[in-house]
Amino acid sequence: MTAIAVLTQLCPPPPSPPPVIDWNGVEAGLGMRLPEDYKQLAATYGPGVFSGYIHIYHPHGATEWVDLTGPMPARIRAQLQLDYDRGTPPVPYDPQHLFAIGGTDNGEYLFWITDPQDAPDAWRIAVNEARGPRWFTFDGSLTDFLTSVLSGETAVPQFPRDLLEQATSFAPSQPTLWTPTQTPTRPPVDSNTIREWARANGYEVADRGRITAEIREAWEQATSS
Repeated sequence: MTAIAVLTQLCPPPPSPPPVIDWNGVEAGLGMRLPEDYKQLAATYGPGVFSGYIHIYHPHGATEWVDLTGPMPARIRAQLQLDYDRGTPPVPYDPQHLFAIGGTDNGEYLFWITDPQDAPDAWRIAVNEARGPRWFTFDGSLTDFLTSVLSGETAVPQFPRDLLEQATSFAPSQPTLWTPTQTPTRPPVDSNTIREWARANGYEVADRGRITAEIREAWEQATSS
């Protein structure tokens, strides 16, 4: 049985398949080939979170921060490079061989160890610690990692002990689009209407010419309430 078949039995995917992914375009944009198990995983589940905790980056991520081709992998690698060069905290792998593929609600990151670069199906998984120096390495694919962790076979020291107290699940994520608040606009008003209101309320106003700002503001306040 394939790794994706085992995972779908353990953690059913959404009933509706996600949009088709242009893998040629994704790989061209990243400048590297991707593991076949990840392509199956992304095509089966779409963007979302496993067991309310593990987020896997996806080409159709709900935001740029969880998008496989977004800015996060490069930013995380840059920070790792600083840590690697300083040695504090220690980074066990060359950051140029680490590609962030996901994260957790606690702040850990999941990485592909992209070595050898030209053999993506042999890449292993590494997990850092959100607020500490520990790293964990899994000798298998991303799909194997998810299956092993969610089945309880593998315990990642950085993950919470109660991760599996709830039934394994996958929750698809949807982009939240921001819509600017529309400020209502008032239709044009005939200046004679303002003049009549002003006179009725004790203001002196000429039959022609500019209506003062004071009168116009008083009219707007009175008619908008």
